[in-house]
Amino acid sequence: MTETSEKHTPKDVSSSKERLGEALVNSGLISNDQLQKALKRRTQVDLPLGSILIEMGFLRTNDLLVILSRKFGVPFVNLFTVDIAQEVVDLIPLEKMLRYKILPVSVDGNTLTLAMISPQDFVTISDLEFTIGKTIKPVIVPFFMMEAALNLISADFRDGLKGTDIEKLALSDKKEAQDSPRIESLLSQFIKTGASDMLLTPGAPPSIKLRSELQRFSTSFLSPFDCEYYAKELLAQEQWELFLAKNEIDVAITYPNIGRFRMNFYRQRNSVSISIRHVTDKIGTLEELGLPAWLKGFALKPQGLILVSGPAGSGKSTTLNAIVDIINSNRKCNIITLEDPVEYLHAHKKSNVNQREVGRDTPSFAQGLRGIFRQAPDVIVIGELRDMESFEIALRAARTGHLVLSTMNAADSTAVFRIIINMFPAHQQNLVQMMLADSLLLSFAQRLIPRRDGKGVVVATEKFANSYRMSTFIREGKLHQVRSQMESGTEEFSPLDQSLVSLYKKGILDYDVALTYATNPLLFSEVAGAKA
Repeated sequence: MTETSEKHTPKDVSSSKERLGEALVNSGLISNDQLQKALKRRTQVDLPLGSILIEMGFLRTNDLLVILSRKFGVPFVNLFTVDIAQEVVDLIPLEKMLRYKILPVSVDGNTLTLAMISPQDFVTISDLEFTIGKTIKPVIVPFFMMEAALNLISADFRDGLKGTDIEKLALSDKKEAQDSPRIESLLSQFIKTGASDMLLTPGAPPSIKLRSELQRFSTSFLSPFDCEYYAKELLAQEQWELFLAKNEIDVAITYPNIGRFRMNFYRQRNSVSISIRHVTDKIGTLEELGLPAWLKGFALKPQGLILVSGPAGSGKSTTLNAIVDIINSNRKCNIITLEDPVEYLHAHKKSNVNQREVGRDTPSFAQGLRGIFRQAPDVIVIGELRDMESFEIALRAARTGHLVLSTMNAADSTAVFRIIINMFPAHQQNLVQMMLADSLLLSFAQRLIPRRDGKGVVVATEKFANSYRMSTFIREGKLHQVRSQMESGTEEFSPLDQSLVSLYKKGILDYDVALTYATNPLLFSEVAGAKA
């Protein structure tokens, strides 16, 4: 278990307090130039120095193990060469392994050999000895080995851990990126499946979300190196640098002969993960999208506020862009959009469409909105309303002769008002309620629900159209009365449950699925009748 390198034995480390980089240089394992390059790389990624040196090819795994063992005064274990039984893995809860970066390796009588990246963490050792009732023998492992092993466990391995699997996944395995599918191949395969999203995460194969269910490609597990390699290939240099600074970035990318994609890059457990959504080139009509035809009447209003709401992944952006296309096709006006990122590309039709991307064309939604009135807009499209200043400007614009369109993450058409009002301090909330009551045209909510025939999803909708009666509810803060008094639907308010009942009776939705999405399950059951 505590094997050492047979090919190269480093010189003795003079002091356990000596820094790792100095120890490696003094031992003749790396040059000072290699150390400086690795230190520069460390400013770009959140990885320990030893792992970076392995990744860059400057240091062999066994040499690092020997140095770490001497530095910390404990034996090392090479996780690439050991197999760990499932009953040993189960001795410690996964949550603790992830939190403390530890891994049980073997049991000999009452002694548990525990792999650690910080073997001098005596508090954790003492806590575990008390919890599991065994003596802990700490051994050192490098960070990249530990991450690979924990990624495998997190991927629901239930047959123990094999050293060969850990090695395949580890960051030091540079050939893994070459053996993994090329990003163009993954994107093409993603398009062919008709899935809504593709997910690239270390420790699991490339995955897709098809009809709201996660499915995995039959390929090898992605390593942290794979996902970082994909990210660097997809992002421009300035975007990569921005990601390194913020640990998260949204971009829209067009791949020639494949399609256009919205991508989110983010960090998790010190690795890069990527979420990809396919954005069709063609902007669908209301009929093609299954949206109500009456939306066109609101789209062609000269001023006011239209909000499209729903949870993440409910098609809000698709609906918003369909409304923009209606305006672009029917009105001669100037449309200014603020998006993060720009997903659908609008051609100039009867209108001029100026699409500004947050982070590239303007620093933020709020900053972009501050100067928007100098750009002579007739229609203002805000990809998503997120902060108080943006709401304030949007409401002002809607009251001063502009049509304002935006999306919000909210459960339903009335929840948006609570979110907006509660964003402002108490002394301003009455004023905001009055502004909403005066400026709102439509609050439109939607959900995408799996079809009964398994052929994709269908949209269920909710309508809150402003009127004298509805504006009074908003102004007086009595929105709860909308649902209690109009639960069966009116011309102004058509609840989601009514849409669900209609889709069920048409045979498009399964009864149990529709019931799951109902805001008032009892009402849905009464109106829909007995389960067919």
